[in-house]
Amino acid sequence: MTDFDLDLRDAEAELGDLPSDQVVLGVLNGETSSEEWIQAVTQGNILVLSVEGDLNTLASGFAREVKDMGGELMHFREFLVVTPAEIQINTDRL
Repeated sequence: MTDFDLDLRDAEAELGDLPSDQVVLGVLNGETSSEEWIQAVTQGNILVLSVEGDLNTLASGFAREVKDMGGELMHFREFLVVTPAEIQINTDRL
């Protein structure tokens, strides 16, 4: 049997950087920081946010950065859908 070096002490810290690929439901009302929304999208999550207030004001802190990363934002009814670069929003049925 061959020896190999497996350091499990650092493994947990590395797992935090993996994409989570989840759909995150939330409320866009100014209570959650723009940095949190950006981090969620950076980790591969799709955001479905119920908009409570002026969309342009509430999304201004993260919309440009998400678009610059290749992500998409779509206002649909009372929700803002935000996707990372790997996932496109299909509007063919609208």
